Amino acid sequence: MEQFVINGGKKLSGTIEVFGSKNAAAPIIAASLLSDNPSIISNIPLIEDIFRLLEILESMGVEIEWLGKRKIKISPQNLDVRKINQELVRKVRLPILLLGSLSARFDYFELANPGGCKIGKRPLETHFAALEELGVKISQTEKKYRIDARGRKHSKIVLREFSVTATEIAMILAASLPEETVIKIAACEPHVEDLGKFLIKMGAKIQGLGTHTLKIQGKKNLSGAVHKIIPDANEAATFLIMGVALKSQIVVKNAMEDHLDLVLEKLREMGAQFKIGKNEIEVVPVEKLKALSKIDSRIYPGIPTDDQALFGVLATQVHGETMVFDTLFEGRFNYVAEIEQMGAEVKVLNPHQAIFFGPTKLKGDVITSYDLRSGASLILAALLAEGQSVIKEIYQVDRGYEKIEERLQKIGADIQRVFEGE
Repeated sequence: MEQFVINGGKKLSGTIEVFGSKNAAAPIIAASLLSDNPSIISNIPLIEDIFRLLEILESMGVEIEWLGKRKIKISPQNLDVRKINQELVRKVRLPILLLGSLSARFDYFELANPGGCKIGKRPLETHFAALEELGVKISQTEKKYRIDARGRKHSKIVLREFSVTATEIAMILAASLPEETVIKIAACEPHVEDLGKFLIKMGAKIQGLGTHTLKIQGKKNLSGAVHKIIPDANEAATFLIMGVALKSQIVVKNAMEDHLDLVLEKLREMGAQFKIGKNEIEVVPVEKLKALSKIDSRIYPGIPTDDQALFGVLATQVHGETMVFDTLFEGRFNYVAEIEQMGAEVKVLNPHQAIFFGPTKLKGDVITSYDLRSGASLILAALLAEGQSVIKEIYQVDRGYEKIEERLQKIGADIQRVFEGE
């Protein structure tokens, strides 16, 4: 098993680059299966979850050709859902996105229960209800789903909640259905909008991107498309919060201000300062930061739940008490026990709320990453800490951050990837 060894207490300096958005790349890759014609997608993030999704496509006979380091050609003309590698499906959550495109292409198929981060209950009722409104019947056993898509049809859908994945699945299927489908209570995150732009390039007509109501005029024979994935807003937030917490002057390249409005605003409320440039944001170091009465993660354009743990670690370094409220998942505070071991003072009130007290000095320790985003927050905690820290289970971090240690090394972090026992 690989782990990170980090010697903390050092400031960072320089430029760090944000790569393509995982949350945009995954649904767009899934949507590429709507057409027999090839699609070319660039700015692909080179991360474990995307590699596993591409392997699943290949298991079904889809040809994946790398045209460059981050550019792929997806050719689905030989797609055969009967060949899908269900064991791979069980390891990651992203294959749930295939429900939309496979329901458009096949009358019957089976899909294993997906894997993914253990951040709490992630029910699929909203996803299934949306598909049922589009004429798709789903039955479930303990290990898999059986899909009957013979009755697929356009419809008016009111989602049961602002679910990003349910919105994306419905968009993908609707893009293949002639006549208009309306999706209300739709998620409007930048990566949802990016999927919509890709579907438009394939031949669908979509109104309302960036809003909570989408009108989709589908098309039976969609074409392939050429598309560049947007930068990853979660990566950008990670590096910006690191710069603020470590009082370090760093430039985050490919950070899009429009995708980070409330993240930047909350950091400014804490006293942080930034210089906004064209496709980059510079952190201006500030010596003293203040606590906020509350930071709550919400649906976009709120603070993303993916950034909550990073704000939590930052809250251990500011003056005062900060209430952190994760409204979406009840398992997002599993990093708290790890940073308490390092000296943080946190009072967990319930699975959704915790109070962070600061400033506290953190000391290096052996800690474990239990999910993707908490892993990034533990890297920040280790960089802040006095002495050496070891982070285990870093596969979780690799699922969403491409070679994060190499990028941090370039701006001065003392972080190494080693095999356990070395």
